[in-house]
Amino acid sequence: MKDVTTVLVILLLLAAVHVCAGNLSEAARIQYLIASVEALEGAKFIRNGSEHDARAAADHLRLKLKVAGNKVKTAEDFIKYCASRSSMTGEPYLIRFADGTTVRSEVFFRNRLRTFAGDKPQT
Repeated sequence: MKDVTTVLVILLLLAAVHVCAGNLSEAARIQYLIASVEALEGAKFIRNGSEHDARAAADHLRLKLKVAGNKVKTAEDFIKYCASRSSMTGEPYLIRFADGTTVRSEVFFRNRLRTFAGDKPQT
């Protein structure tokens, strides 16, 4: 009986470690996405028609993540609920790169997430 209890405790601990590791992995992926926009030199983050530099964009995304709380559990949730569109107007966020190319932030973040995962970015 003692052996069965020991095995059950070990299995529960392993399950808990697995869940915690998954949460840490998702947090790392979200931080990677925020850092990737913050590192864009010369880019503008367009939110509700106003342009913001990369640092202001990253700060805004961190604030939205904080406000979202438990609603955001994964990097995909972060993209969907925080990084794709204005929660006030529903307008999509845009990123204009230094070369003038403009993309929806959702596309940018999904491509970055694929890069983090080691997959090829979408074109």
